[in-house]
Amino acid sequence: MAPTDLDPHVFVIFGATGDLARRKLFPGLFHLWQRDLMPERFRIIGSSRTAPGTEEQFRDMVHHAVEMFRGEIDHEAWRRFAARISFVVASDEDSGELADAVRGAERELGPDTRRLLYMAVPPSATESMVRMLGKFDLNERARLVLEKPFGTDLRSAKRLDATLHEVFDEGQIFRIDHFLGKEAVQNILALRFANGIFEPVWNHQHVCYVEIDVPEEIDIQGRADFMESTGTFRDMIVTHLFQLLGFVALEPPVRLDAESLHDEKTKVFRAIRPLAPDRVVYGQYEGYRDEEGVNKSSEVETFVAMEVFVDDWRWYGIPFYLRTGKAMAESRRTVTLGFQEPPLRMFPGDVDDQCNELVLELTDDPKIFADLRAKIPGPELKLGRGRMKVDLMEAFPGAEPLEAYERLLLDVMRGDPTLFTSTEEVELIWELVDPLLHSPPKPKIYPRRSWGPREALQLPGKYGWRIPDS
Repeated sequence: MAPTDLDPHVFVIFGATGDLARRKLFPGLFHLWQRDLMPERFRIIGSSRTAPGTEEQFRDMVHHAVEMFRGEIDHEAWRRFAARISFVVASDEDSGELADAVRGAERELGPDTRRLLYMAVPPSATESMVRMLGKFDLNERARLVLEKPFGTDLRSAKRLDATLHEVFDEGQIFRIDHFLGKEAVQNILALRFANGIFEPVWNHQHVCYVEIDVPEEIDIQGRADFMESTGTFRDMIVTHLFQLLGFVALEPPVRLDAESLHDEKTKVFRAIRPLAPDRVVYGQYEGYRDEEGVNKSSEVETFVAMEVFVDDWRWYGIPFYLRTGKAMAESRRTVTLGFQEPPLRMFPGDVDDQCNELVLELTDDPKIFADLRAKIPGPELKLGRGRMKVDLMEAFPGAEPLEAYERLLLDVMRGDPTLFTSTEEVELIWELVDPLLHSPPKPKIYPRRSWGPREALQLPGKYGWRIPDS
């Protein structure tokens, strides 16, 4: 479907004055419009419980956000875009004015107009807001985008799903995980299934470990309420890192469509061995309890490292190591596959015992490289470590990648749920982690700007963590 073929849309952004809307949603919609990737006819209605002043002041807020995160804007382009933006106060008790505004916009745009409803609201508000959408018939011809976490445990996830399905069909629900919108994550599928060099060795016969490593240099940055109520395990492991594991571990889908991809990911999540509590390390950075808004005796984890096994024919016996945390030494997003060594050492003075590794850097400037042994040029047969590298932005210099939220917003407009998370996936993951949630390990204190607690550094044993690079 070409962008010009998209139906007219009314975008309703709930939580329009919040951080996510300002950092990602409004800049993303503006950039899509600049790239001619929006419908020809659309309106954007921002909404929250309280007004940010006048409607013109709201547009000024959006303008400031777009300039902050997208750079200087052409005045005429902004004037044309801003003419499509309005604001309406709404709550889970009363959204009559919002419903009137949506229907008014639809009368202008035409009878084929679709609604894209984006819930950029706290998780605690989601269920009541969903019921409100049903009460005012805003669920008609609509697609609903939900932000993580999708519940806080298995019971709450099932309750949320039941509420959603009272108002929306499953095909209308788009559970967004922005990691899946990243070019580098989608390239995991391309690397595996478009290249005969990799798929034959992507299994337990050739791989001896997999690491999914997402350390973050930033601390909680004033988001004490969120961290205290959610924690890093729910915020990052249950969502982003398990989804990455699903992409790395899945079997080849019959075809690359939403149903086939979701089927294969659910098979992976069903095959994960019950988590061993002694192979899960929680951490908390020094000074976390001194952050404003944090309980002085808080046991909330700001760091998690864990070992996971996928007990299927492809991966049986191969450990997957997952790690993420706040206030760490460096921010990275890396998937590493370590490959088994040749059965015999033929060369004199072999370099070291480090495995060959295939590394995927999941940044906005994605790179793929392989560390391997090679002969050092010269008169002697002496080995050294070399690196084969693919820089995707250098390889495709004319390409114009979309930011993750932009790609996923475009997919919602297209009605394509391939890179979103299904109900079944969500509930399978919560079922897997529920025992750990009810009996979590005590967090180990780790220094700021470190790589986490000592116990976590030791978790992969002889393999060690890929990051930091040796």
